[in-house]
Amino acid sequence: MARAIVYTELGSPDVLQLVEVPDPVAGSGEVVVRIEAAGVNPLDAKRRSGKRPSPPITEPRHVGFDGAGVVDSVGEGVSDFTVGDRVVIRDTMGTYASHLVVSAAHLAHLPDAVTAAEAAALPIPVGTAYQCLRSLGVGQGDTLLIHAGSGAVGQAAIQFAVAWGATVVATGSESRHEQLRDLGAIPVAYGDGLIDRVRAAVDGDITVALDCAGTDEAIRTSLDLVADRDRIATIVRGPDAADFGIRAFSGGAPEPLTEQELAWRVEGLRVAIDLIAAGDFQVELGPELPLSEAAEAHRLVESHQARGKITLIP
Repeated sequence: MARAIVYTELGSPDVLQLVEVPDPVAGSGEVVVRIEAAGVNPLDAKRRSGKRPSPPITEPRHVGFDGAGVVDSVGEGVSDFTVGDRVVIRDTMGTYASHLVVSAAHLAHLPDAVTAAEAAALPIPVGTAYQCLRSLGVGQGDTLLIHAGSGAVGQAAIQFAVAWGATVVATGSESRHEQLRDLGAIPVAYGDGLIDRVRAAVDGDITVALDCAGTDEAIRTSLDLVADRDRIATIVRGPDAADFGIRAFSGGAPEPLTEQELAWRVEGLRVAIDLIAAGDFQVELGPELPLSEAAEAHRLVESHQARGKITLIP
């Protein structure tokens, strides 16, 4: 039988259970993927704890939206994938598992130059970063301020923005400044005096800001430095973004993403895969834990103790 992580009630990481489930069978337009790595995202922990609202639990709820693996079987009507293909999975609940049925529309081919762990680290963070920057119109001549630049979304956003000709200032702890420089950003430490440090870091104005931190400091700094509030966005403070007159993309935002924004998220994943294969995009990988230690993975995510993307290995 296959194995999967589920929970039947909201709560601490201890509600996560490793259980046996029936071997999945691919239906029309679907494939079964043997999971080699599952990406652990903050969203997973927020849903499990109840911090991010979700429908009532009426049956064991599976966990995880990002993953990578190998096609194990193919259902009727699938022509783009064959058994043995390496793939990355996006927008499919239940990637914390040994095997998973996935719509072929939610898969992308994975070149040999990209590892399963790298691929599993991509969909939500990279898709989010790419879509946010496209929605904000970031490009040549912009000076972009990214709060929490050393996080997975922040690192991806830095690399996309720099490639598109923007100057990037990124906040982070001093221990992360060298890495931020390596990605092409100008690092600044958060804390008292942040506004003055950002102003001193660049010539000219900050034209656009992306909040990946969710702190009051990040919001205040963005509002003070960016003249056009339509070019300030948050991926964390969705519920109260409208109170500040700024934009919110997911992060609990009441407004769903548009069809164009969803398309950008898919496009961003494909772009990042190609860039990694060419050696032009970095993914910081953190601890690799066995599937049975999903609870520990969530504890690490919530405590912010681990550097890099945490992945689960079935």
